[in-house]
Formats: sequence, structure tokens, C-alpha cells
Amino acid sequence: MSDKFYMDLLAAGFGGQGIMMLGQLVAYSGIHQGRHVTWIPAYGPEMRGGTANCSCVVSSEEIGSPVVESADVVVVMNQPSLEKFAPRVKPGGYLIYNSDLVEYSSPRTDVTVLPVPAQTMAHDLGSDRVANIIMLGVIVKASGMVSENDALETIKEKLGAKKPKFLPMNLEAFDKGMSVAEELMNKK
Repeated sequence: MSDKFYMDLLAAGFGGQGIMMLGQLVAYSGIHQGRHVTWIPAYGPEMRGGTANCSCVVSSEEIGSPVVESADVVVVMNQPSLEKFAPRVKPGGYLIYNSDLVEYSSPRTDVTVLPVPAQTMAHDLGSDRVANIIMLGVIVKASGMVSENDALETIKEKLGAKKPKFLPMNLEAFDKGMSVAEELMNKK
């Protein structure tokens, strides 16, 4: 790789919303691209329904520190996560939030804000559990943090191998996320 590349992600929500899987899929996609990556999970004390967040760094060079204080991309799936993590988006970065569960009344003007009705979209596809895959599609299309092809291959490898019957739904969710990101970016 000749061009220097470095992007980081913070993803947050309630446990059970697929936050950790979202971060892992970004990290695995970066590995698939031949990049250096880190992925660090952080959980609240509850098993499900508690707080969960993770950070991920994707870089063309070795990563000096896996700690992400402020991020190029922040994904929030619930209101408490918005309050905590919205200020941590770097100027020029992306704030992607689940507009079904999050109200954002005074959006920052120094970042690209993308409200995604992830729960509704996932429900329409047949499972609330694919909201995180919709968000992956949004991340890929909006930020270019990882490539579309590498993300698709990662979904097939990591999700298709575990539960092949859900692979078509996951691929459709990813595609829907890409589409909604394109629509939102065209409105900007």
C-alpha cells in the first residue's frame, strides 16, 4: 500500500444491539484489506441490555496505540451513547446514529451527521438483529473506512459460516445500509 491511511471508529449502544460484532466486522474487513487493525471492547456490568462500546483502528501502518479518544467515525445506537460519544467525533468526521432510538436536537455542523432508522429498516428485513449490519453498510459507504468488497467478504466468512440461513438477510441489510448512506450523503 503506497498511500497512508488511518481511520478510527467508536461504536456504542446497549448490549445485545450487535455493537461488538459491528466493530469486529470493521476490524476483520481491515485485515482482509491487508491493513493493521486494533479492536477493543468495553462492556457495562450487565449481560444484555447494559452499556456496550468498542473502538477500532484501521491503518496502513503499525498502530502505536489502540486507544481512541476521538474518532473519525462514531456510531451510536441509543440515547445514552449519543450523550457520551457525540462530542468525541473528530471535526470532519461522521456521526451515524440510530434515529429510531436516538433524538439529536442540535447537530454539530463540523461533522457529517447521518440519522439512520436502523431499527425500522432491520424490522422490515425480518429481524431487529441486523440493525448493526445496516450500520456497517452506512460506515462503508459514507466514510470508506474499509472497502465494500472486503466488508462483503467478511460478512460471508464471519456470519455466513456461523449461520448460513441468515446470510441473505445480512447481505441485504448491508446493501440497505449502503443505499441509505448514499441517499443521506446526496442530501448534504
